[in-house]
Amino acid sequence: MLFNLGSANSIANHFLRALRDPVLQKDRTRFRKNVERLGEIMAYEISKKLDYEPALVQTPLGKTSSHFLKQKPVLITVLRAGLPYFHGFQNYFEDSDCGFIGAYRKEEDEISVQLDYLATPGLQDRIVILIDPMLATGKSFVRSVDALLKHGKPSHIHIASLVSSPQGIQFVADHLKVNYSIWTFAQDETLNQQSYIVPGLGDAGDLCFGEKL
Repeated sequence: MLFNLGSANSIANHFLRALRDPVLQKDRTRFRKNVERLGEIMAYEISKKLDYEPALVQTPLGKTSSHFLKQKPVLITVLRAGLPYFHGFQNYFEDSDCGFIGAYRKEEDEISVQLDYLATPGLQDRIVILIDPMLATGKSFVRSVDALLKHGKPSHIHIASLVSSPQGIQFVADHLKVNYSIWTFAQDETLNQQSYIVPGLGDAGDLCFGEKL
């Protein structure tokens, strides 16, 4: 299931436009803050799909009914570009367990994904939000899920991206055999020959933290 939050008018489109603007991208602090803001917005939207249970709350003046999350989602992000985005989710799901994945693309004859680091809580029957700003080829998401399944099969995985490509969405659909949803703020046109999203916004990790060697 695909949820494209950018298809409806909201303040999220304002922040995404700023992320795409090459002039505004020069302000690294502003770029990271806008990524974090979009993480908060997406966390709120995903929260509407979670399960809640009723509970009574005793206020200083009386009792009232409310609803609380039955199960807090596990937040897992792909380093390094995912960190500001992850912080936005953590601002909303502040008591959630968290996990971290070190994955990067290897550009040889064919794009592949190398995964060198994984730290995660147990995932059996839990709800997972997998956080990575760019859903380009889809290979890093599929590689990450394959590694996570060694720590238990989640009841549902919410894949959270800022910008996605049609090829990446299709790759995920062809290769993931778990219950999942894809969330994005934009489904862009295509991938270029280097497998970067077009029009996209550039390298999110470099824009957040500086160019890597």
